[in-house]
Formats: sequence, structure tokens, C-alpha cells
Amino acid sequence: MELGIYIHIPFCVKKCYYCDFVSYSNKFEMQEKYVEKLLEEIEDNKQLLKNNKITTIYIGGGTPSSINSELIQKVLNKIYEVSNIENIEELEITIEVNPGTVTKNNLQLYRNCGINRLSIGLQSANNQLLKTIGRIHNYEQFLNTYNWARKVGFENINVDLMLGLPNQSINDLKQSLEAVTKLEPSPKHISVYSLIIEEGTEIERMLDCEEADLKLPKEKQERMQYKYVKNYLELNGYKHYEISNFAKKGYESKHNTNCWEQKQYIGLGLAAHSYIDGTRYSNTCNLEEYLNKSSNEIKVVHEEQSIEDMKKEYMLLGLRKLNGISINKFKEKFGENPLYLFRNQLQKLVEQDLIIVDLDNIRLTEKGLDLANIVWEEFVWDSWDSPILSH
Repeated sequence: MELGIYIHIPFCVKKCYYCDFVSYSNKFEMQEKYVEKLLEEIEDNKQLLKNNKITTIYIGGGTPSSINSELIQKVLNKIYEVSNIENIEELEITIEVNPGTVTKNNLQLYRNCGINRLSIGLQSANNQLLKTIGRIHNYEQFLNTYNWARKVGFENINVDLMLGLPNQSINDLKQSLEAVTKLEPSPKHISVYSLIIEEGTEIERMLDCEEADLKLPKEKQERMQYKYVKNYLELNGYKHYEISNFAKKGYESKHNTNCWEQKQYIGLGLAAHSYIDGTRYSNTCNLEEYLNKSSNEIKVVHEEQSIEDMKKEYMLLGLRKLNGISINKFKEKFGENPLYLFRNQLQKLVEQDLIIVDLDNIRLTEKGLDLANIVWEEFVWDSWDSPILSH
């Protein structure tokens, strides 16, 4: 069985104003104790890691690059020690880094310990917008990070951008896209996410404050931004392969693609999610509990899927991909034809011009891309708890 690994590093220099992930600013005195717990958790899961084929490792957060890089090396070495990885170079091993938290030496150490993919959180090339959303870096620091990464040998680099930001114009977005795609050489992967205002975040408070003078783009404006991004990146050689993700040929994120194809993964660390044998569970979100309880005591089971749940989830996740769902692959996995099984939902969505059913394929239309949430709702069930995906 193939298995992906997600490792959560919950520390950061400063929490961004829009962030509702489980992360802590300025608790770096706890990083060594946290990593010791991570090593213990890896040891406790060694049978699972040893008896399955590890295909991807993703280190996210928080800001993984904000902690001592030698601790990252320790975690990876422990995984190599207990698992059955024959050739590290065959794996996709990603780490998220933020400008302002990484040096050329850090990046060299990451490269030396097997990491071969970087995901750099830029969000915007406009320094004023970066301040507005609480980022700690500026565009010039991003350039330094990108150039250092290239010099130490990273070829597979993702850059994160955001749309729908307060006071962001189409021109701001255009400048960010141009700045990123004209890098020499340009990144192999670009993720573009819409800002989501989560309850209790700093940006929610700021938007409610008249003195801040911040306005979100209207829904129509945000759709225009999304279409502009899609057209611009496709014209510049990027394949739009998932709702928010674009890649040069052969550089699609393997880790996330495996999640969208309902493959199994284990999450290690605070609040990390896992999907094993049809069961979705996560570790506790309480840092003290995570550090002081056993690996079994920190697990929270969210869902034990029935086969019907698995079929619905396969459809929901698969319709995130621009290529959609292979009817034959569905038949191979479940022994049933999705065209018959979901005939009522599919007929309704075809009539609404939200999906296309074509030979071996079920996929979103252009209209379906705009209204993807309506499509996904047809395959949602009461116990659905969406996994956290990475960039």
C-alpha cells in the first residue's frame, strides 16, 4: 500500500492576520521538546511506516522554516530509519518556507537531507498588501529566498499567491503574476488561493473596523480575478490541474494529488490529520496534551467510513481536479459504475451545465469551476470532515 506522510510544525514568527491553522508565534523555546515528541510518534508508528510504500513526505505548518533546520533533519532521519524507503530520491519531499525565516545555509541543509521540493509563501508581490494581511516579509526577501533556493539546487519550487485580498485590484494581481512567472528560471508550480475570512481571525476584526478602511472585492470581482489568473498562467505554460493549482508539465504536487485520489496518508504532529483504511482521525489540537500524552491518547477519530461514504468522497475529491474522475478507475476501485450509482446527481449537474460526462471522464465545465461548491455539495455526507491539504 502507498502511504504519504504529513508532518506538522506549529511554530511561526508571527501569525498572519487571516490564519486559523493550529500554530503558535514566539514559542520557539518549545521546539526541541516538540521534535522529541515527533520522534517518539514516528517510532510508535514504525510498523505502519515499515510495512507500506512511502511515496511523499510533506512538512507544513505553521512555518517549518522558522525552527532550527537541524531539527527538521532529525525528523527526516528518523523517518528514513524506521521506514522501508529504498531510494530517497524517488520520493517527493516538500517543506514550506516563508521569506524572512530562512537562509541559504538552511536551504542547503534541507537539500542535503533529502528535501527536493519547496513551497514558498509569497502571497503577493505588493509590499503594502503583504503588510495588510500581516506577513512578516517583503517581496525583496522573497527574491532572496528564491535565488538562494535555486543556487543550492532546488528545481521543483512552488510559489503561493492569494486573490480576493482587501483592497487588491486586478492590476495588483497582474503585477504579482508577472513578477513570479518572469523569474529566471520560473517556478515549476504556482498555487493561487482565495482569501477565506475565518471566524476569530485578526483580519475578520480589521474588516469590521471602519477606521481600517479595508474592503473585500465583491463576488463578481473575485471571479474576474480567478479567471484572469487562470488565463494568464495557462498562456505562460502552466497546466491548470486543480481548482487552485497550476504546474509545468510533470511538476504537479504528488502529495496533494494522492489526497485527491483518496490514497492513504498519516499525519504526524499537533493537529495533523490521517486517512488510514477508511478511517479519518487527527491528533489533538492542544499543545500541552500533544507533548505530554501517549501517541494513542492524542488521537481523535472523526469518521469511520462506510463503502458508500468512500464512493461519495472519491467523487467529491476527484472533481477538484481539472481532469476530473476516470470512470474506469472508479470501477476498478469500487466494482461499480459511477454513472449508474450517481445517476441522479450527475444528470442534475449536467442539466445545469456544471459538469461534462465524456467517454471515460466526469469533470467540471467552465461554469462548474465558478460554482464548484454547488457541485461538491451533491456528494457531501453528514460525517464529512475535509482533510487539510498542502501547497
